[in-house]
Amino acid sequence: MCTYQTENVVLRGSGKSRIGWMKVTDATVYFDHPVHFADGHALMIDVTDPSRGPDARIALELDPNSARALAESILRTLDQVSEGLLDEFAHP
Repeated sequence: MCTYQTENVVLRGSGKSRIGWMKVTDATVYFDHPVHFADGHALMIDVTDPSRGPDARIALELDPNSARALAESILRTLDQVSEGLLDEFAHP
């Protein structure tokens, strides 16, 4: 069942899409029916730069176990980075 729970996240980074490397400024995360992935439901992550139009998009459709593994891997990796390297990104 679709949850209709949608999270919007402001990003600062870059990604590679079919139009090449692009700035990414936004992400939308939700659980719904996938477009391409062969399961009935998936966690969707759309990473975009809306100022460049609909082609400036990177889309992921992940099964729940893969989504959790990716999230946990991201957190483990960040936890291993020294504070000095992360200081430049600290928010007041």
